[in-house]
Amino acid sequence: MAYPFKEILSPVQFDDNSIAALGVAKQLAQTHGATIHVLHVVPIILVPGEGYIVYSLEEQEQNAKKALAEMVQQQLSGVNYKISTKIGEIARSVLEVAVEVHADLIVMATHGRTGLPHFFLGSVAEKVVREAQCPVLTVRPAAQEKPATE
Repeated sequence: MAYPFKEILSPVQFDDNSIAALGVAKQLAQTHGATIHVLHVVPIILVPGEGYIVYSLEEQEQNAKKALAEMVQQQLSGVNYKISTKIGEIARSVLEVAVEVHADLIVMATHGRTGLPHFFLGSVAEKVVREAQCPVLTVRPAAQEKPATE
């Protein structure tokens, strides 16, 4: 880990939460002259009782690369960035890429699920926070919208 941050990993889905996290990564990149490594992971989804459903993961990855290129073109003007995609388990892929790119910081969205949704869906952000070799900044857009209290 190095400070100021020079290599920032920002894993994204194509949702508003990820765009908010990418915005925070952009602010940090501008401040520190960092490169943002934007990652999208195409998950392999198991369907109970049917085993693996592998329907054109390569096609999904190609579509993700196109969507990722459009997203960063709109969101990351003025900063250095690199994009990549992976197929696999999301948290594990994020952790692997963080090591590969020598990330000084991971900036990612969290959905803040609790109770049964958390139990069944797990928490990618939670696993990344526990196992990452560098600091992890989680961004929860709903929290950003609330006014600060004194």
